[in-house]
Amino acid sequence: MTPSTNNSDQATSPAAFAFGSQVSPGGTCLSADSISLLRDGVRWLPVMGELHYTRVPAACWRDALLKLRAGGISCVASYVFWIHHEEAEGEPNWSGERDVRRFVATAADVGLHVVVRLGPWCHGEVRNGGLPDWIVSRHGKSARTDCPAYLADVRRHYAAIAAQLDGLLWRDGGPVIAFQIENEYGGPAEHLLTLKKLAREVGLDAPYYTRTGWPDLSTPMPFGELLPLYGAYPEGFWDRELVAMPGFYPANFRFSPLRTDNAIATDLLGRRDAADSPDTAHYPFLTCELGGGMMSSYHRRIRIDPADISAIALVKLGSGGNLPGYYMYHGGVNPEGRTSLQESQATGYWNDLPEKNYDFQAPVGAAGQLRPHYHRLRRLHLFIHDYGHLLAGMPARFPDSRPTSRDDVTTLRWSLRTDGRTGFVFINNHERLATLPPKTITTGDLGLSLPPATVTIPSGTACIWPVGLRFAPGVELTGATAELLCQIDEPHRTTVFFAATPGVQALFAFAGGEVVQLNSGREVAHSLLADDGREWRIVLLSEPDSRALYKLPWLGRERVLLTSAGLTIDKDVVRVTSEDVSQLNLAVFPAPDAASALFSPLPLSLPSPRACVALSHDFKRPPGPLRIPRFGWTTPAVALAPTDQEFAAAAVWSITLPATFDAAETPLLRIAYSGDVLRIKHGDALLFDDFFNGDAVDLDLARHGLRPGARLEIEILPLASDARVYLPEGTRPLHPVANLVSALLIPVHTATLRPLSSP
Repeated sequence: MTPSTNNSDQATSPAAFAFGSQVSPGGTCLSADSISLLRDGVRWLPVMGELHYTRVPAACWRDALLKLRAGGISCVASYVFWIHHEEAEGEPNWSGERDVRRFVATAADVGLHVVVRLGPWCHGEVRNGGLPDWIVSRHGKSARTDCPAYLADVRRHYAAIAAQLDGLLWRDGGPVIAFQIENEYGGPAEHLLTLKKLAREVGLDAPYYTRTGWPDLSTPMPFGELLPLYGAYPEGFWDRELVAMPGFYPANFRFSPLRTDNAIATDLLGRRDAADSPDTAHYPFLTCELGGGMMSSYHRRIRIDPADISAIALVKLGSGGNLPGYYMYHGGVNPEGRTSLQESQATGYWNDLPEKNYDFQAPVGAAGQLRPHYHRLRRLHLFIHDYGHLLAGMPARFPDSRPTSRDDVTTLRWSLRTDGRTGFVFINNHERLATLPPKTITTGDLGLSLPPATVTIPSGTACIWPVGLRFAPGVELTGATAELLCQIDEPHRTTVFFAATPGVQALFAFAGGEVVQLNSGREVAHSLLADDGREWRIVLLSEPDSRALYKLPWLGRERVLLTSAGLTIDKDVVRVTSEDVSQLNLAVFPAPDAASALFSPLPLSLPSPRACVALSHDFKRPPGPLRIPRFGWTTPAVALAPTDQEFAAAAVWSITLPATFDAAETPLLRIAYSGDVLRIKHGDALLFDDFFNGDAVDLDLARHGLRPGARLEIEILPLASDARVYLPEGTRPLHPVANLVSALLIPVHTATLRPLSSP
């Protein structure tokens, strides 16, 4: 096998990095070496998820952050969009959904670290990359340079951020552990260093300072000043081709020591060969933009398969990644502004994005809904939470024979992270919009010494199997064809949870030659005694149950909880939510009453089931003639999104919400439609918009303050059968179409469990 270039025996010392204050008032020290982040000198592998506070109503922040925490996120990242805070010069706004101080304090209260992406240029598909119009007008090409006048404005902006975060930094006992400087910057390194110096001078002090690892800088960056963070997406809205998976996206589904992704930002950077900078191996492999989903631009209507997201996360982890950072993890809706606050070709950028919609098909959607990849990723995060300190010190090794192009679908894609004794085999047999056939390989070639001599990896499989895992003296798992999830420690025993890999026999081989085949279930499948008499128990969950598993602190200790519903725990108050009331069930281990049974059911007071309501929609206006396509300034040019004036040709329906509904159940309005562009309006206010990709649209009524009896207008522009936009297979109409298929009021049921001591 071929080792990666990073080796723990040659780790760069933490002293080589130019960080800020690293020690909290409680004495915890955050640092890094060339292998990983460190917490009090111990390898630390956190999980980061992006949520933009200005795109989520402030009243929803706590619930949103609790969903992140329940999903296994340990750090929340967010841009500070300058244009959201000072759209007009001298009129700063840090209130409401723009109250970054309250957001960061809420994150701390629910137990999350915070990474602040400072900008001043942020991108995030915001107008001017987040620079206010007056900054663009004043500084022109001098913006994003060391021009003194521009830096004076940036200093003032940074100082305003510092004032908001006063007392919330790591050095103060707060949650802010890192600042990202600028974003997607390709100029001289000196400008980034100037911005870092400005940030520190105004008090933006943190253990870590980061930058995006793309594009290449025009001058070398002195070592250790800024940690480069990388990314990878399953597919992007920014490409200029109108075909599926153009360019280099398939490479993100193959294990590789290469960190730089040449598929990101081809609109700005064009097609280019990817190459890591010479000093890359002296930094830990960290990411800030693993695609948690993808937006649609007007010319590229991406629709994500949840398996795309979990496969890429697994591949980057198996390639040596030591910080999964998702962009986005929670979607949102753009705030109101005096002008459009979203990126568009009309404002000189490369793409047209929806005016309000920034759902991003994220694990947690803009309406707070949990998507299938939320549960897929949580399973990976369980493993990272309990075994990341081991994994982080293991270099990645790659087989000598591995696929090097998208055309090779027969070679198994796998890697091994190992310290020479213990390790984890990463296998991925999934690629977006492609069928990778089943593959048969000998277990020995995977580093697994267990029968059978060969194993067949089914199509679509993405899994992690342990090798040489020594739980305790006398309990060593030499290999298993099942996925390690997490463990629960009790005074005299430990219960280890695994997930069955569908289509593969679950074999467990132990030191001494014992090999057992286990069947999945919710009971103990196998147990062993360690040399010290401690019992070690194995539970092998089915694939569906493994996606229903949570691990969270509750009533003074960590527990695993099993539910097919969404789950959050806030100050020991447990809430489970689901559109289907029959899914409101919950089992826990260990049980609060010290019962020894696995997954003891908890008594929930269930709400009365409420059925979906099909809302009548009055047809108010037929569509006008098809709009004549217009094209933007880019080369090659792509279609422009319709203007407000062109919506005069939209078909219009009116929907009146029921005169009564239980607002406490936070109902969703789910609209299925076909057409080109959809808009949902309340009076003159645009609530949400969407570029058609075949999926329905969810609107959280509570987040938009919609009350019983509210009247909405639905506008849909017709979609031409020959529209020059990329559409997912099977969604292009045979004839021009603008149709509101259905409007459903979806109840979201909630069951709450309060401990007896809770008020």
